[in-house]
Amino acid sequence: MPGLLQHAPDRIFRVTELTRLIRQVLEDEIGEVRLEGELSNVRRPGSGHLYFTIKDANAQISAVMFRGQQRGLRCELKDGLLVRVQGLLSVYEKSGQYQLIIKRLEPGGQGALREAFEALKARLEREGLFDPRRKRPLPRLPRHIGIVTSPTGAAICDMINVLTRRFPNLHIVLAPTRVQGEGAAAEIAAAMDSLNRLGNIEVIIIGRGGGSLEDLWCFNEEIVARAIARSAVPVVSAVGHETDFTISDFVADLRAPTPSAAAELVVAAKAEIAARIDQFR
Repeated sequence: MPGLLQHAPDRIFRVTELTRLIRQVLEDEIGEVRLEGELSNVRRPGSGHLYFTIKDANAQISAVMFRGQQRGLRCELKDGLLVRVQGLLSVYEKSGQYQLIIKRLEPGGQGALREAFEALKARLEREGLFDPRRKRPLPRLPRHIGIVTSPTGAAICDMINVLTRRFPNLHIVLAPTRVQGEGAAAEIAAAMDSLNRLGNIEVIIIGRGGGSLEDLWCFNEEIVARAIARSAVPVVSAVGHETDFTISDFVADLRAPTPSAAAELVVAAKAEIAARIDQFR
């Protein structure tokens, strides 16, 4: 098949034609392979097919497991799971992306990220950073609330909406930072320290919306855990969805299942306070 290109250097291909040729080369020259790697971005749309990425420290490859091939699965596929797969290397012509069409899949372990998570969790727990006796109560009615999150994400919008609805005249200080990717953990830790230096912040919410294990990973880094532990004011961790747990959740004074829930936990509704005052009167 490569000879076709070598003997026709001046030929002008159509995109479909060239993509199909590449697919044939991959399927004929490489064909079926066995592969070990870590799952990421696992998703199952309405079709019932499974789509995910298989990765190691330096590279990744897209993969699909069609519904008919899933009957023999012995585990629930989730981000961070180490797997061994067998499948056909091919090209999805509509996107021009090469992918692995999975025929067999079996678990190979917890995965490097999950192992790193458990190792750090165990070490910090031995140091006492998760000790319930370290946990401080939240102020009953904070007037100055610090938030560490992305200034452009949905999480900040949700928190501001909840806070202003429950108590409109609160003072909110946003310490903007990235919440994903390389360098994000250092930015989050620096933002935590900056809010503490202000001196008037009474409680801090740290978090972001949901995502994969990789997306949330900066909240599993030691530099963030240390910043939460040394905070002079109580910290509420609100990372991801209710089913997501991060190192930040264990170190913080309180864990909230979502950013919106964190806002509700931090501030009582003004109407409720007014009703209690009327009752006392």
